[in-house]
Amino acid sequence: MRTLYLLRHAKSSWKDDSLADFDRPLKKRGREAAELVGELLASEKLRDVFVVSSPAKRTQETTEFALKKKKLKAKVQFDPDIYEADVLTLLRVLSRIDDQHQTVIMVGHNPGMEDLVRYLTREVQAMPTAALAKIRLEDNSWGEITPGAATLEWLVAPNDS
Repeated sequence: MRTLYLLRHAKSSWKDDSLADFDRPLKKRGREAAELVGELLASEKLRDVFVVSSPAKRTQETTEFALKKKKLKAKVQFDPDIYEADVLTLLRVLSRIDDQHQTVIMVGHNPGMEDLVRYLTREVQAMPTAALAKIRLEDNSWGEITPGAATLEWLVAPNDS
């Protein structure tokens, strides 16, 4: 059994309208929310975690703040295919992950994150900024993920608590 955490990036800043979408950083509220997500991840007592994230500024910062708050150790890879990805692209990204990794955190964007939750679990769930979903996969390999074959254990957003 595999565990996939889907994390939508935290709230980003629109303060500098000269920045391209890809380059928008987190706002203060977003950094705080990412740290709360880090506390939740730390409570899961994760080991041997592999993180694959969009390289956009706001996803990089979400990953950084979520991991550093509780000094979570994880191997992190930034994959440009996650930025503005649809479900098929996100599945391709997952299929490239080595099967030695039993726990993966994917950090990305909507609508891709919501669509992936629906594809995997057949559940329609909103993923506001900094939302984190925990999904259990019955599949034997990251490359053999099938629609509807996963269970959504929970989905939370920092403003839910």
